[in-house]
Amino acid sequence: MSTPVGIAVLGSTGSIGDSTLDVVARHPDRFKIVALGARRDHEKLLAQCLKFQPECAALVEPEAARELEHALRQAGSKTRVLAGEAALDEIAAMPSAPFVMAGIVGAAGLSSSLAAARAGKRLMIANKEPLVMAGPMLIEAAREGRATLLPIDSEHNAIFQCWPSGAETGRAPKGVRRILLTASGGPFVDWSAEQIAAATPEQACRHPRWVMGRKISVDSATLMNKGLEVIEARMLFGLPLEQVEVVVHRQSLVHSLVEYVDGSMLAQLGSPDMRTPIAHALAWPDRIDSGVQFLDLARAGVLQFEPPDTGRFPCLALARQAAAAGGLAPAILNAANEVAVAAFLEGHLNFSGIPTVIDSVMNAVPAGEAKDLESVLAADTAARGAALRRIAEGRHAPRGH
Repeated sequence: MSTPVGIAVLGSTGSIGDSTLDVVARHPDRFKIVALGARRDHEKLLAQCLKFQPECAALVEPEAARELEHALRQAGSKTRVLAGEAALDEIAAMPSAPFVMAGIVGAAGLSSSLAAARAGKRLMIANKEPLVMAGPMLIEAAREGRATLLPIDSEHNAIFQCWPSGAETGRAPKGVRRILLTASGGPFVDWSAEQIAAATPEQACRHPRWVMGRKISVDSATLMNKGLEVIEARMLFGLPLEQVEVVVHRQSLVHSLVEYVDGSMLAQLGSPDMRTPIAHALAWPDRIDSGVQFLDLARAGVLQFEPPDTGRFPCLALARQAAAAGGLAPAILNAANEVAVAAFLEGHLNFSGIPTVIDSVMNAVPAGEAKDLESVLAADTAARGAALRRIAEGRHAPRGH
């Protein structure tokens, strides 16, 4: 029996982390958790450490790291604890973890993903920001480090499963006409523009198909999530923007499609469960049990497809605008969106104010060339500042705030 492959899970306390650990636990002969990383949830990370006994654990917030270290020592655990932003980079590059699951939400996941790529890992990308903010940089780092990039987003993983074998990341193979990213439509797919404008955070986070964190749930409700996936798809699959399309598919059973020049269209179907793409990436090119319920097509019934409405959901159009502009524009879009969504969840901005703030920031912050990580982070900082100023003006605050 071969030695289990070491895995580092970045963002282990989130939903992607939960699903990854569930799949890994089903295959102790194939995989071993050697590092876990998160931002602040030391209590959940403690439980994970006690179950999986990794070599080390990392928390970005120093006080949370101290709490974790104290609790681990009391429990007799030998897991080493690291603290700070650089700690995530360190576990991403650990030689004992040739596989890295990148699931840190937000811009905080960029540096550790680059570290894993430079270290030549199998980098399983579940967080959008590295490809959105610095896609060309990440792909170049992967080529130089001889890393393997495997997408975990259900849509991109579906495309990868339908993609020609042997194709290189970031370079479109011959014969592909277009790709179609499916969108559930979110909780407001049938709402009027007036209803959408008055939506509450609780309503926006009530996704009809997926159980996700609050930020990504809001992104799904605005369709920004799909817009960010368009940018990701361009980076991963090397297609021009006009060959990357979005189609609303409410049942969320067809996870995306690839159309070829001969008229063939390949689709990947499955129950809406993130353990499927995670198991695929962990075992690729093999297949392993994921614990997911098998799809019964007879019971699934009718599968619907319809075009997205960018009038009611302008974030999708804003994302395509940023994709077309290139350079630092996607990083600016992403930063403005993160700030606007946080303000909405905190009650400082109404739902329709999210695209208004993003549009304002995209017009206010210069989108130059993404020369290096420093320029990307500088654009990110500038966009966040511009978004905060726009929100502080109070023009889009909900009534009563």
